[in-house]
Amino acid sequence: MAGAAASLGTDPLTLADMLRVANSPGFDRWQEQVRRTGGCSHPIRLQGQTVTRDRGTGDVLYSYSTEGEPGGMLRVACGNRRASRCPSCAWTYAGDVYHLIRAGITGDSRMGIPGEIRHHPGVFATLTAPSFGPVHNRLDSGRCRCGSYHAEDDPVLGTALDPGRYDYAGSVLFNNHAGDLWRRFTIYLRRELAARADLTQAELREVCRVSFGKVAEFQKRGAVHFHAVVRLDGPDGPGSPPPAWATVALLGGAIKAAAGRVAVPVPSSGAFPARVLRWGSQVDVQAIGSMDGVELTDGAVASYVAKYATKAAEATETVDRRIGELSELDTLPLPTHTRRLVEACWDLDDAYPDRLLAKWAHMLGFRGHFMTKSRAYSSTLSERRQVRADYRARQERRERGLPEDLDDSEGSTLVLAHWTYAGQGHTPGESWLAATIAKDIRLNREAAREALADLEEPEVDAAWLPMS
Repeated sequence: MAGAAASLGTDPLTLADMLRVANSPGFDRWQEQVRRTGGCSHPIRLQGQTVTRDRGTGDVLYSYSTEGEPGGMLRVACGNRRASRCPSCAWTYAGDVYHLIRAGITGDSRMGIPGEIRHHPGVFATLTAPSFGPVHNRLDSGRCRCGSYHAEDDPVLGTALDPGRYDYAGSVLFNNHAGDLWRRFTIYLRRELAARADLTQAELREVCRVSFGKVAEFQKRGAVHFHAVVRLDGPDGPGSPPPAWATVALLGGAIKAAAGRVAVPVPSSGAFPARVLRWGSQVDVQAIGSMDGVELTDGAVASYVAKYATKAAEATETVDRRIGELSELDTLPLPTHTRRLVEACWDLDDAYPDRLLAKWAHMLGFRGHFMTKSRAYSSTLSERRQVRADYRARQERRERGLPEDLDDSEGSTLVLAHWTYAGQGHTPGESWLAATIAKDIRLNREAAREALADLEEPEVDAAWLPMS
């Protein structure tokens, strides 16, 4: 058995459990359940039953119980957006984000977003963090300030050249206040637009509306920056044209000016002096269509945003769970630079108790959402998930022999259900098999993506993600 385990790249205990699962009577049904979750790494296990009746006659149209399922349980996807926790659910989440962001650039008639927005002024903007001290990096010249030439995968990249002088407190406070910085940026952006159009802010609201979809990304040094698609619409949102003065050039200039004006004061507390947090001087604004002579397409922008929507602070090799006690750091294999950032969160926690820095130490102080959007930017993630849920509901009705287009808007059916939580996750052998199923699902999706790549306007469902 040890030889077989080695050939499969797993340990004997996992192999034994895998053989147990594969030889169990309900293995085929177990595989079907796992496939329905998309190969979820940590499925939620439920026990219970559901009965669908015709409200008028009382006839049972469909009934289901988990008693006949493998282990007497139904497995449903965990839905975690983090790729470090569940690659499969993160893939689905990224697909939803991709379509949400892309719809805000090109429109999506299926979600009620007019295609005319592709002609509205829109840019892809990046707002970065300021410097907290020199770090090892790869400059255009190739030589780092330390005098070395670093490879792309050199673990020293992003770490402080002089840890004793690096502003670790400033870095985590910036991350912690990043949401406040963005909020103030959107306020100043509207003010800048009004000033450049020679309007008051009240007059601006009558003729123009700012919409955006953004994602947070951690740099290797541990500081957050934001990528955003920013668009100008008419006063009623995507369905109304922006005023003639609203141009890409005007929007880009307003973004840079607004970012430069933002300031978030942090008062002194204990041994920590007062400081003012600002965006970094590197504010990049590119028209969607070209960037340095290379086409920056709607698909490329959406893929870039979706990629980071499933990540947290993995670039710094921190952990993806909360750290209950500072003493836990001795048991965690954290790089020195990352450990200092985590320690800074704990050091600052008593001084700024309302900022919950220790609670968010594993995120290096950042406590915001990784993907957010303004109300009128495009559809919502809930609407995207509903599209997928409706599609699966039609599949299930077909499998049950019910009309696919069954309309229950008038309450013609009555569903009685009772579910209880029975646990979460897989056994070691189940995990190995589920990972194999997840890989097959992803390969099939990639093949479908490549097959549709030559189509001008491919029709795909909300779970399809055309990104690497």
